[in-house]
Amino acid sequence: MDGKPGMSRQDWSSNTAASNAPSDTPSPGLPGGALRAIRVLEFTGLGPTPFAAMMLADHGAQVLRVERIGAVSAAGGDEHFNHLHRNRPAVAIDLKDSAGLALARHLAACADVLIEGYRPGTMERLGLGPDDLLPANPRLIYARMTGWGQDGPLARTAGHDINYLAMTGALYVMNPAGDVPVPPINLVANFGGGGMAMVAGILAALVERATSGQGQVIDAAMVDGASLLMTQVFAWTQMGIWREGRGNNLLDGSAYFYRCYRAACGGWIAVGALEPQFHDLFIAGLGLDPTQFPDHLDPAHWAARAERIAAVIARRSRAEWVARFADSDACVTPVLSPAEAAVHPANRARAMHGGGPAAPQPMPAPRLSRTPGSLRRPAALAGEGSVATLTDWGIDSDRMAQLRAKGIVL
Repeated sequence: MDGKPGMSRQDWSSNTAASNAPSDTPSPGLPGGALRAIRVLEFTGLGPTPFAAMMLADHGAQVLRVERIGAVSAAGGDEHFNHLHRNRPAVAIDLKDSAGLALARHLAACADVLIEGYRPGTMERLGLGPDDLLPANPRLIYARMTGWGQDGPLARTAGHDINYLAMTGALYVMNPAGDVPVPPINLVANFGGGGMAMVAGILAALVERATSGQGQVIDAAMVDGASLLMTQVFAWTQMGIWREGRGNNLLDGSAYFYRCYRAACGGWIAVGALEPQFHDLFIAGLGLDPTQFPDHLDPAHWAARAERIAAVIARRSRAEWVARFADSDACVTPVLSPAEAAVHPANRARAMHGGGPAAPQPMPAPRLSRTPGSLRRPAALAGEGSVATLTDWGIDSDRMAQLRAKGIVL
């Protein structure tokens, strides 16, 4: 499979390796990643489910993605570039056929972790629920991703990131008073409250299993994770730091020293000068007198000062302001597009993107010193590499031939 048109798998790996690290990067450490001994069976889903599997695979877990035969990508586009599916093979199985179901149960019996992202009850109807699989593999960690959880009044209803944010109070506080609440694309509930929370649960369960020898079921609900991310806001509200209602809070874009401003070129700069020393550096960098901006935490000053500062920033281009605040602690940065972010010198120095210039993608995180994560292979299409992978998972060649001949495995 190609990482991009005209690029072989070997070229993709070489190009990725070359783009992953600065020239002075030390030895990459132990091969395989920190999770190289862990086998994960992923029943494919959208958004947070493949994201969680990607994170585990990035750090070396042997992840096998299971697609259902006949499933169509909801997003469309070229699946070769679906970076959420990187670092793992994929097999397509007819789960409604008894032989396909038996194969899936065999794979689950070989796995340390199972990940699924279907609505509650779907895996049970397929005969692949926890009660079906844990008796044969008591060490299995069964991780379930949903929007509203496995139970509760909304459990069986549809939803998306914006809905989970809305129900947790997060969407309400994200914009200044008077503005329409704007969702932060699907980063917060899907990937933060969903995918990353699921990975945390899986890692916690793996640690616990080392002592007990027992697996368990993880109920990872995006609404729960999004609510967890609101802990500081709840705390600040009770501490008297966060004001009730919308607007007039430090981090919601109301403060003149924590917001974005449009430059003369049409680009934007982001300002995060919260602390007094950073605030004064920001004001001085604008050519203004910091003594004329006392009591910067008092919301009564924010609107008028924001208007004054916006007029100043509108006189120069983004590049001029970036140069003005270079090497300063004023906490001023350009607002970059994703394409700009992939080539920005500071990000390149950190090797934040891999995959080569034609198909950049974020690198694994966090960074481990001895067993770092890596980009080893591009996204596989359903059924690509099935024979070799299923052989590794204990399916002999005769059985494989029979499954393929009957169309049960692609």
